[in-house]
Amino acid sequence: MSQNLRPLTAEFVGTLLFVFLGAGSVVAFAGGGPAAGATGAVGVALAHGVGMAIIVSMTMSISGGHINPAVTTGLWIANKIDGKLALQYILAQLLGALVGAALVKGILPRPGVTLALGGTPHLAGDVTFLQGVWIEAALTFFLVSAVFGTAISPEAPRIGGFGIGLAIFVDALVGGNLTGAMMNPARAFGPALINVSLNGQAVYWIGPLIGAAVAAALWKAVLLPRGQ
Repeated sequence: MSQNLRPLTAEFVGTLLFVFLGAGSVVAFAGGGPAAGATGAVGVALAHGVGMAIIVSMTMSISGGHINPAVTTGLWIANKIDGKLALQYILAQLLGALVGAALVKGILPRPGVTLALGGTPHLAGDVTFLQGVWIEAALTFFLVSAVFGTAISPEAPRIGGFGIGLAIFVDALVGGNLTGAMMNPARAFGPALINVSLNGQAVYWIGPLIGAAVAAALWKAVLLPRGQ
């Protein structure tokens, strides 16, 4: 475990920051006041996308910048990380998400936290459970494909985490009003547990893991250069 302290710490801190910034942007929007005009749907999408772009860029050289159990699962399927380390990464991510969500609940204004349940995602009223799963799966397929195409492949352009952040931004514009566009079980899990609002949480595990698995299988079998 000691030799993995740096990458596990990077995954913990990175996920903590992502949940605090992402969930915090939702809370700021829900709370109204001057902050609301600066956020809204596009602002929330930007907070998630730009926040993740910077976090992935700053942790990529330490841990690979996963910051997402679905991404870690996809990389495990593609043989880019071994199973034991993948489980440790996911545990670090979930712990980071819990601390990030606790900070949102503990230090941001109470009205917004209450209205937004601390940034906990939920399905829109006209979205069924199964539709939510497939929406999250499709969005995560795009995100994990962006991870492989801009960070994992030896042919990837050297753009740090910004391709990944842009993928999150676009996904959030498409699915934000439908499922919250999580694409990340940790981002959904932390606020849900801290705010005791676990209804529909299975969507945010099943969908992203399906999308990540399909993307990883496609890249491993076809899109990565041979021998990679």
